Parts: sequence; C-alpha cells; structure tokens
Amino acid sequence: MAPLRVTIIGSGNWGSAISKIIGNNTKKSNRFAPLVNMWVFEELIEGRKLTEIINQEHENVKYLPGHALPRNVVAVPELADAAAGADILVFVVPHQFIGRICAQLVGRVKSGAFGISLIKGVDEGPEGLKLISHIIQEKLDMEVSVLMGANIASEVAEEKFCETTIGCKNPRHGQIFKELMQTPNFRVTVVEDSDTVEICGALKNIVAVGAGFCDGLGFGDNTKAAVIRLGLMEMVAFARLFCGESVSTSTFLESCGVADLITTCYGGRNRKVSEAFAKTGKSIEALEQEMLNGQKLQGPQASAEVYKILKQKDLIDKFPLFVAVYKICYEGRPVQEFISCLQNHPEHY
Repeated sequence: MAPLRVTIIGSGNWGSAISKIIGNNTKKSNRFAPLVNMWVFEELIEGRKLTEIINQEHENVKYLPGHALPRNVVAVPELADAAAGADILVFVVPHQFIGRICAQLVGRVKSGAFGISLIKGVDEGPEGLKLISHIIQEKLDMEVSVLMGANIASEVAEEKFCETTIGCKNPRHGQIFKELMQTPNFRVTVVEDSDTVEICGALKNIVAVGAGFCDGLGFGDNTKAAVIRLGLMEMVAFARLFCGESVSTSTFLESCGVADLITTCYGGRNRKVSEAFAKTGKSIEALEQEMLNGQKLQGPQASAEVYKILKQKDLIDKFPLFVAVYKICYEGRPVQEFISCLQNHPEHY
C-alpha cells in the first residue's frame, strides 16, 4: 500500500509545534510518506518571506522562535499546492478563517482523503452552533476527526510531557492518527465521542476568559477553582443541549475536558489577555495586537457565538458564566460584574 501523504494546513504557534511531532513521526514510519507539506500564510519578516526562512533555517521565527522544525517539513505558500495529493489534511488555523480556506480547497482535495481538526472554536450557522469539523466535512466532503487537549503549544514544542484526546468515529482512522501524533511525551487517547471532544475545546476558552478576569481583579485560587468548576458544569450542560443526552460524562474526564480547562485557566493566551483587560481597561482588540504577535483570541468570539444560540433557545439564565463573559467583552458591562455571576450561579440554589 502506498504511504500516506500528510499536509498541515496552518503554521502558527500550534501548527508549528504539531509539525515537529508529525515531521519526526512520518520519518520513522513506513505508513507515511516522509515529506510533509505545511501551508504557510506568506508574510514578510524583515524583508524576507516567511516560507523561505522556514525552508532555509527550519524555524518559524515569527510564531515558534527558538525551535528547530524537522527538515522534512516543507513550507508552501499556496494552499492548493500544499494540499495537492495529500491523503491526510491536518487543519490548524484560527477558526474564523476556516470558511475561506475550505472555499479555496473545494475540488482540489484528493478523493478518499480524510482530515483532523486541531481548531478550538465554534461557528454560528442558521440552525445555531456549527462545529468546525462539520464545516470542513460538509464543504470538502471528507471525514474529519478532532484533536483537543491540555496542549499549550510552547510546552509541546519543548517536548514536555502532556496528553491529548482524539475524537474519531472511524476506528481505522483513529489508529492512523494515533501513529501520526503519539510520542513518548505526547500521549494520545482516542474516543468516539468526537462532537463532545470538539465542544470542550471551544467552550473552555470562554471559561479561561473568566479566570483571567478574576486574576486581573485580584481574586485568588479559591475563586479560580470555582470558575473552573462552574465553567465545567456549563460546558457539560451546553454539550447536552447541543449533542443530546448521548454525551458521555467520561469524555469530560479526558485531556480534552477537565485537563484542558485547568491548563487554559492557569496558562494560555485567553487567560493572560483577559487579566490584562481587567487590569488596564484597554479593549480586547488592542491587547491582542499588543500581546499576541498576530495571533487571535478564541474565547471572546466563542462567547458571542454561544450567546446567540442561548438567546435563540431562551436559555440565558441557565449559563450565567458564559453570558457574563460575552456581556463584559462585547456590551461594555464592567468586569467587576463577573464575580456576581459566580455568587448568584444557579448551581448554588
């Protein structure tokens, strides 16, 4: 059987970190072709093209400086060229770009190819919430799994031990993805409940914004523990609302659930920028530009999409933490109001 060709769509902080794992694993396995294309949004860095820097110096100097990328990972500036002939597409771009990326790939994906999304976020469709994997699946007519977990990109790049969760309904694909991604320090568990895995990845960023507000207001670890617990309760309730009662509680005990929630509420950009928001009073947009080197926050945008759905379903009162994050980020409510959403949470009545 011909070896499977892998393309990574995206090359930011997380895309570059995962390219280290994928590049090294494809070299070692007969199952995969060793050459890995990585689509890079072309930028000029001090007058040089980012793709040229990556291909000559094997480092993404903008998004993952200080980390050598495997030499078999090749930066490609044209999306269609990067994806040409690939059997496996690994999607790892900010969620707001997925629509236009899929539009450029329609009719250009190899028949029988399948994908995996590492994108944390949700979209809002006419029927309400739309998962990113479902958008890719519909637009490109391919099976799409998801990978979510307590995986801060810089720590993965440094090869510090962590776990992750792959949600995959096809057992054969699950095994292939495990072989593609797993290393001694990046341990993979495969579960079938892929929609819940993906919902966890989107919703935990909203909770992390709340954790950042508490840090910025000077509250302590007890308060943050309450944010994590109440946030987890809202995540479970929202997943049940979206996926029905078939949602498995055990999925929330995987890395994609409680572990990712904890690490995002203590590290991660959503917490960090939200802390600065509470301390400085500057806008989220201004802080993104100041602190994130061109990257985007997922939490505030996810809260806006979730809020629209809760409003449609007349369920705003049942999700006070999610709603408070939305109102503080988008409606100008004072950040101090976040504490009252904890004090009056329906979990306590």
